[in-house]
Amino acid sequence: MGTAEETPDGRETPWGEVTPDAARRLLVAAVEAFAERGYHATTTRDIAGRAGMSPAALYIHYKTKEELLHRISRIGHDKALEILKEAADGPGTAAERLAAAVRSFVRWHAARHTTARVVQYELDALGPEHRAEIVALRRRTDAAVRRIISDGVAAGEFDVPDVPGTTLAVLSLCIDVARWFNTQGSRTPDEVGALYADLVLRMVTARS
Repeated sequence: MGTAEETPDGRETPWGEVTPDAARRLLVAAVEAFAERGYHATTTRDIAGRAGMSPAALYIHYKTKEELLHRISRIGHDKALEILKEAADGPGTAAERLAAAVRSFVRWHAARHTTARVVQYELDALGPEHRAEIVALRRRTDAAVRRIISDGVAAGEFDVPDVPGTTLAVLSLCIDVARWFNTQGSRTPDEVGALYADLVLRMVTARS
């Protein structure tokens, strides 16, 4: 769910893949408003105001508030799938790939916790068609993690009697980071990622 591009000086532009600039500003404002107030309590006027624009300007780029949420959710879930598939398809043992998947997934949920809260916890606010699209993406992220765990079981690295249930537990653990992570806390996103990777390997009883 990496919603940023690097500028020439190496700094990241949040939601850099969203153009034009006005559409990006509105999307950033929507993320902040949805995370702070919740989707249903946020109005299009709230979003436009945060972006320093008029409510009428919002409708030039997004027909509805729900369309904004869908754009946020789609970009986030596409990145989630990218992170997990990269690890699943990468080199190394199942334990190494599972650790890489968890480390990257958790790091994103911590570093982008405001965005991640909206992406992960506002699914039910989407309309039926958009919700079905995002649910399909979630199934694919589930399948990527399930494949790594299944590979570990087949190779004798993991002792997992219930692969689907364990997959759900691993993903839930990672996603929940967005709910509690605090940038003022004692751990960095990298440190939380490393901790959770170790915890998950213990969960599947990876054998040395």
